[in-house]
Amino acid sequence: MGLWYDEHYKDQIRFGLKVKQTLFMGQSPYQKVAVVDTEAFGRALLLDDVWMTSEWDEHYYHEMLVHPAMTTAPKIDRVLIVGGGDGGTAREVLRYPEVKEVVLVEIDELVVEASKNYLPTIGTAWDDPRLKVYYQDAVAWVQNAELGSFDVILIDGADPVGPAEGLFASTFYEACKAAMKPHGVFVTQNESPVIYRDTHVQTIRRMAEVFGSSHPYYSTVPLYCGGEWSWTWASRETDPLAVIPERAALVEQSTKLYNAEYHRGAFAIPNRLKRQLGR
Repeated sequence: MGLWYDEHYKDQIRFGLKVKQTLFMGQSPYQKVAVVDTEAFGRALLLDDVWMTSEWDEHYYHEMLVHPAMTTAPKIDRVLIVGGGDGGTAREVLRYPEVKEVVLVEIDELVVEASKNYLPTIGTAWDDPRLKVYYQDAVAWVQNAELGSFDVILIDGADPVGPAEGLFASTFYEACKAAMKPHGVFVTQNESPVIYRDTHVQTIRRMAEVFGSSHPYYSTVPLYCGGEWSWTWASRETDPLAVIPERAALVEQSTKLYNAEYHRGAFAIPNRLKRQLGR
């Protein structure tokens, strides 16, 4: 049978990959960090035995977190990434020459170091001079950020437990809104609408209360339990479907999944969720 790593959800669901080799295993003050080489998905990162990303499918997640915000925000000079210690989100943001500065706030330095050492094909932009990395609690960091200083804020966090729990709170969204310019765009990963359906719906409602409106969008991430995944887009002044053609055309030269047509289709809400959201 060989070695398998399985992610378990409430002792009801599990998703496993056959592993060729464990490349790294460490314990930080916050969580267990592991990188394994798998038969099907290549090298993959786990935090507390939960799959985070893999070489084979990371573009499904990173492209859909980043580009719906970056192709709609009127300006993208300054971008904040919360989490994102594997480097994939920063890589996608830095594809845009317009970007002048990216601030990445990651609580766990071990995640970054393990990713740099064992997942170099994902985090390819660590040496870009536009990128600044801070190892701090992002909730506290955003509370103290300069008002109206970011054009785009991207939340690349884990499930709402442990270090990432505060990233789903209304107070955190309020702080992000204050740190963002009026035309700015905020996007967070918003869990599986199948496995974490209640969290997904609650987050959409919280963001609507804070920003005035919120727009969930959907795609697949093969590595994640349930397959279907979601993100939620919010802004006080900007339209989530108003894709800037020049930006989309630029980034489509290198993306594997994202394009302007896929962007617009992703914002269609499934009926089961439309009914629950009252939309």
